[in-house]
Amino acid sequence: MREWEHYEHTADIGIRGYGSTLEEAFEAVALALFDVMVDVRKVEPRECREVEVEGEDLMALLYSFLEELLVLHDMEGLVFGDFRVEIEEGGEGYRLKARACGEPLSEKHGPKEEVKAITYHEMEIRQLSDGRWMAQLVPDI
Repeated sequence: MREWEHYEHTADIGIRGYGSTLEEAFEAVALALFDVMVDVRKVEPRECREVEVEGEDLMALLYSFLEELLVLHDMEGLVFGDFRVEIEEGGEGYRLKARACGEPLSEKHGPKEEVKAITYHEMEIRQLSDGRWMAQLVPDI
């Protein structure tokens, strides 16, 4: 059960993802990130990329994951609309393996804003009282 939303922020756009698991929350916030840039409902899963990152804590892991997706977008011109994330906790922190699927950016995606960078601004990852997970941050637009 992945859900995502954008929320009001002074000069930028906040992104927030929810899921019944931590992995789903990470998938949802990645969808929210790409929906800042394009209409993710119009992105077809024509090409997939494997992403592996590590982080000393969950916030570092989320930062590294989204930054890697943004690098793929910038270097290869891809936009993503489908994600599958696996997270493992180890002695040194966390490891994330993901599969991101999408296609080259085109006018059909209804380009919106350019995301310049991932930030720790208002970053939060937590389990809600109803058991769902939530992940949020404000990227640099």
